[in-house]
Amino acid sequence: MNSPVRGALIRAAPAAALVLTVSACSSDAQKATPATMSSASDRNTPMDIRVTLDGRPVDATLNESPTARDFAALLPLTLGLQDFHGTERVADLPRKLDTSGAPEPAAAQIGDIAYYAPWGNLALFYQNGPTASAELLILGHLDISADQLGSATRITIEAAS
Repeated sequence: MNSPVRGALIRAAPAAALVLTVSACSSDAQKATPATMSSASDRNTPMDIRVTLDGRPVDATLNESPTARDFAALLPLTLGLQDFHGTERVADLPRKLDTSGAPEPAAAQIGDIAYYAPWGNLALFYQNGPTASAELLILGHLDISADQLGSATRITIEAAS
C-alpha cells in the first residue's frame, strides 16, 4: 500500500471510531423505556391505551399533558355515552381532572378524546368541534371512523400493559 493512502487511512480511523461510538450511544437512547426517560421527553411521548367501543377494540393514544396523565390515573373506566349536539359523544367522569399546566387550546377534530373542564366530562368527537377553547382540553385520539364513533353507546378505557 502506498504511503499517502496508508496515511489517509490512519487519519480516518479515529473519526470512524468516534462515529461508531456516537451511533451506539444514540441507538441506546432510542431503546430507552418510558420509565427511564426524563420527564421533559415524557410530555411529548403519547401513552397507548386500550379502548373498546361497543365491544370492538379501537386503537387509541393519550397525549402526555398533565390533564391526560390525571385522566390515565382514573383507568380502567367503563362509561355510557350520550350524543351532544350531533358532534360528540359524552360521558361523566367519576371526578374532575386537574387542568393545571394544560396545553394550548386546540379545536377538536374527528376522533379526538377531550375533557370539557366546566362540566368535568369526557368528550369523543365524531365531527370536527368548535373553535379552540381553553375550557376544552384535547387528551388524545381514537383511530376510528366518524360513523362508528357517532353511534357508540359504551366505552371501556384501560391502561395498555
